[in-house]
Formats: sequence, C-alpha cells, structure tokens
Amino acid sequence: MIKELFPRSLRFLFGSVILSVVLMVLFRGFFFFLYFDAKDGIPVADLAKAFYLGGKFDLRLALLIHLPLLLLSVLRWTNPLYSKFGRFLWFAWLLLSFATLLLFYIVDLGYYAYLEMRLDSSVTRFLKNPLISGQMVLESYPVFTGTVAYLFALVVYYLLIRTLFRSIEHSSGTPRLVLRIPVAAFASLLFFIGILGKFSYYPLRWSEAFFSDHDFVSSLSLNPVLFFTSTWKNRRVEYDIAAVREHYPEMARYLGVEKPDVDSLDFTRHEGGKEPLTDKPNVVLLFLESFAFYKSGLSGNPLDATPNFDRLAREGVLFERFYTPHGGTARSVFTAVTGLPDVETVETSSRNPLVINQHTIINEFSDYQKVYFLGGSASWGQIRGLLARNIDDLTIYEEGSYESPRVDVWGISDLDLFKEAFWELEVQQQPFFAVIQTAGNHKPYTIPEDNHGFKSREIPEKQALRYGFRSVAAYNSYRFMDHSIAYFMEQAKKQSFFDNTLFVFIGDHGLVRNAPHMYPAEEKLLLTRYHVPLVFYAPGMLQPAVYDKVASEVDLMPTIAGLTLSEYRNTTLGRDLFNPKFDDERYAFTIRHQYGPEIGLIGSDYVYRRKADGSGQRLHSVWSETPEKNLLRENPEKVESLETLLQAYYETIKYMRFHNPKL
Repeated sequence: MIKELFPRSLRFLFGSVILSVVLMVLFRGFFFFLYFDAKDGIPVADLAKAFYLGGKFDLRLALLIHLPLLLLSVLRWTNPLYSKFGRFLWFAWLLLSFATLLLFYIVDLGYYAYLEMRLDSSVTRFLKNPLISGQMVLESYPVFTGTVAYLFALVVYYLLIRTLFRSIEHSSGTPRLVLRIPVAAFASLLFFIGILGKFSYYPLRWSEAFFSDHDFVSSLSLNPVLFFTSTWKNRRVEYDIAAVREHYPEMARYLGVEKPDVDSLDFTRHEGGKEPLTDKPNVVLLFLESFAFYKSGLSGNPLDATPNFDRLAREGVLFERFYTPHGGTARSVFTAVTGLPDVETVETSSRNPLVINQHTIINEFSDYQKVYFLGGSASWGQIRGLLARNIDDLTIYEEGSYESPRVDVWGISDLDLFKEAFWELEVQQQPFFAVIQTAGNHKPYTIPEDNHGFKSREIPEKQALRYGFRSVAAYNSYRFMDHSIAYFMEQAKKQSFFDNTLFVFIGDHGLVRNAPHMYPAEEKLLLTRYHVPLVFYAPGMLQPAVYDKVASEVDLMPTIAGLTLSEYRNTTLGRDLFNPKFDDERYAFTIRHQYGPEIGLIGSDYVYRRKADGSGQRLHSVWSETPEKNLLRENPEKVESLETLLQAYYETIKYMRFHNPKL
C-alpha cells in the first residue's frame, strides 16, 4: 500500500528522517546515561516527560534538515532516483548535516561536563582566547579518541544511508499521476505538523523544556542544536566586568547593601525587622494589560473609564507615580518576577534562554501555594520557562485548564479568567501567592456575550482619541476590564480568605497616547509609556493613603514581601517602597530598546535620558510647562549625579542578568 501511494524519493526521505530521529534519541539516552544522578530524587514522570519533549525537538530538527530535500524532490534533475547529480546532492547534504549535528552533540557533551549547561551561544566567548581554550580542551578531553570516534560515526552513518537508499532504489511502486499532488501535499502537511510540534495556538518552544524544578530535567529535554540557535540571536547584550566593579560602590550604596564587597559583587540584602500585616497573609497580584495611568479616572481623565478601580484605589494605598521600565507585557512580566529591567535588545529576556535562571523574591514565600493564571497560553512570550524554571512549586493555569470558552487570540475573557481564578482560590487550604494576568484589553477588544450586565457606552470617536484611547472599542474594552475587576472583588469579599489577603493591582505597561488632562511632561516626554497605577488593597490591614514618591516596577516584589513577610532575601534592584530610608533618592529606570537603545531615570523633579553609548544627553523638568526643553547646561551638577547613577544602574543590570541565579 505504501509503495503504491508514496514515490520512492519520499520513502527514502521519511526513512532518513526516522533514522535521524533514532540517532538523536540515542544521543539523548547517552546524555542521560552519562549525567543522570539517582541521588537527585527526580520523579520518573519528569524524566518521562523530558524524553517525550526531547523527542519532539529531535523530530523538529530532523524535519528541518530534510525540508530542503522535500522541496528538491519535485524536480527530476535534483531527485536522487532519477539523477546522479541529485543523488550526489542529497548524499552530500545528509552527510554534511550529520557531521555538523554530530559535532554539536560532541561539543555539547563536553560543555555540559565542564559547566553543567547545555550548549548555547555563550560558548563563543571561549574563542576570544583560542590558544588558552584550545590548550584546555587538549588537556581536559580525549581529543584523539573523540576524533577517531567522530570519523567512525560518519562512516557508519554513510553506510546506513546508502543501505537505505539502495533498498528503496530497487523497490517497485510509483503512485499514479493523479495521486502525486495529493501525496506531495500530504507529505508537506506531515512536515509542517512535525515542525510545529503540537496542535496549539503556539508551536512547541524551548521554554516548555523548563517545566521542572530540576536543572537536569530541563537539560535532558533540550536539543543542543535547536537550543544553540535559539540563544544565538540573544547573544548581543554583554556586560563589562571592569565597568561593573567600577560602579559597584555606587549601586551598593543606592540599594543599601549591608556589607559591600567589590570582589564578590554581591548585592544580597537580608531584609526584616518589620511586623507583617498579619500572620501569613495571602497575596493576589493582579497584572492588568495596558492599564495606563492616564486612562484611569485617577489621572483626571474625564471619560470615567474606571469607576470601580478608582474606588478601590481610594480605599487602598495608591502610588501615583509608579513606572514600568519599558513598554511590552513580556518585558514587564520579566521585571516583576526578577526585579531586573529587561535590557534585551533583540527580542525580550523572557525569550532568551541564556538569562532564564533568575532569583525571585516570590520564592521567599516558602510555605505558600503559588499559582499563576492567564487566559491564553504560557508559551506566549516564552514566559513559561521564566515562571516554571524559577518559581518553586508553581501551578500554571492557562488555556486548556479552564471550562470557560476561548473568545479570541488572547484566550478566555478577563471576566472568565477572574471567575476561574476565584474558583481555584476559594478552595486553597494553605496561604497562597497568586498572580492573575489579564490580556483582554488588546485588539480585537472582545467583550463576551456572558458579561454579567456590562453595557458598552457610545461616545464620539474624537473624544475617545482626545483622551488617549485608540478607538471607542478600546475605551469600552478598558471599561470591561474595570467591570471584571469589580466582579472579582465582589466575589472575593464574600469569602473567608478576603480579610487575610493583600490585593495588589499593577498595570503591566502604559501606551504613548494623548493625555491633555495631565501635566505636559506626560505627553511631551512620553511618560505615558511607563506610567501605570500601583494599588495595595487590604481593608482592615492597610489604611488608605496616596503617595507621590517615584516608584519602579523593580520595587514591586520587595514591597509585597515587606508587607507580608517578617524577613526575606533581596538580590534584585528593587527596594521596599514603605522603607523611609530610601525616600530621599528614588528613581525609576527606563529603556527604549529600538532607539540605540535609549536609557534614562525618572526622578521626583527631573527626567534624565541618553543613548546607551553615552551620546544624546538630555535633562528635562517634570513639572515645567515646556518639559521638552533640554536643561543640560543649566544644571550640570544634577546631570553629573544622575549620569553616575544611570551608568551604575545600566552596567549592573547587564551583569545581573547572568549572575542572579535562583537561590
């Protein structure tokens, strides 16, 4: 039957794919045999899943290697069954591919033996000192034996491929002309499905390998070739260790490091000394999509889009000048979890396997149940790897976990997300730290039919645009988020956990839009991109208050921990917003990645910005009627102090991305 349906070239192609997958699975088994330690106590289920995911990565690589041959098989002169040139071309390509693949695996084994890390693009740093690196390799590894084994493996592979080809070359069976197009389409479909890796809105991604708390499990799941290529595009942001040491005293002073040590470059602080709000209060962090401050009624926006949130803010503790370091949700998730601004220039840090290992203060909640809710897939932005790899005992709820229907590209609606989260939280038997990440305030601005009485409001399009909304639909989407928050809080107030829970509301980032109702700097200096609300809400535990001190997203986790834990370790760039010893010097770091990048500090009275290379310095007054005016020459002392802190901040961020491992 197969002979009648599939031409010989496709049979050879799929046979070669299967051979490649089998060889890669054997390599994975060899990696397991070499480096697995039974003393680690890794669950068998985790190991099984690692082999399963690894097999899918191997299949993807095998299909990508053979994809050019699939395309060439349609031409007679490049088909190995009808052309000597085609035969030479296919054999040369397969042998070269296997030689490269085998070299990657050999280097990967040595790299893991040396650093206990799978091969990534950082290996290129050893090329900076080739003589020393070469000598180390010669003295540390069996180079001669390995070379012989490498050549022997190439010969064996060639013989296997030749045997496979000859067995098919002399076989019979060619599909009828009428079947060739459907068969070719079917083969292409199989390739597409295999490369995709799974039936989901998002394809299989490297971050899915980081599902376990055990480093070895993640390493076992990865394919070294695919992992190397994934990290290659993220290799550009580097740190200068000499610059880090030069600026360490300034950064240690700013962060309040108790025992500065320029040799160890340690930024750890052991915080404590304050009584928590109650004994082990729950924490619910509501991470609100595009919840810009200028859109809320708190800013004086006359469109009254957030009456429910405004009421909660007045009943809680509001930080009026809270800034995220950048635009973009994935970057904001990285910053909130790690306490480090995302300075990745190519994509985002959540998508960079080289910086996936990060300490988070969330783990200081050691005896808490940790849960993360989002309406779509955790494969979005590759945040699964960031969350699952670094937060101990985390349960992620995502699309596929819920009974509620998917409404658009972002998954279930925000209202349904809050319902699903509420149903899970009300049955928790121990203190919990929960994150609820909304996504509905995005195009296409879907409002579900089952919306608990929400009614859209029709306003003139010009009015919506004037006060910072992209459209009337965007305005009503923002109102629906506010409506969803109100529903969630109404339900929460009926539950026993409410009185012992700290609710934290934060916008993930702002937007560059009109804000005529605010002071001119919001628009002129594009502060609307970073300015979002921060509200701590815990009736009976926190007295209502409004703070106008500058606050940064890096301060989020230290502040939550300061309210709820008697002591905790802080290795981040954040500081407790309720600790008065820092109030004389509070700044928010910002970065615009697409402009060089451009970095800056927002202070109580000034905004200082420049390109990362030091050019284009600008100093602006926050409260001026003409904030775009550059005050660089008028206030040189202020420029000097801000430049010193900004450079210290930036050099430290670049360094800590690679030196802030999970504790």
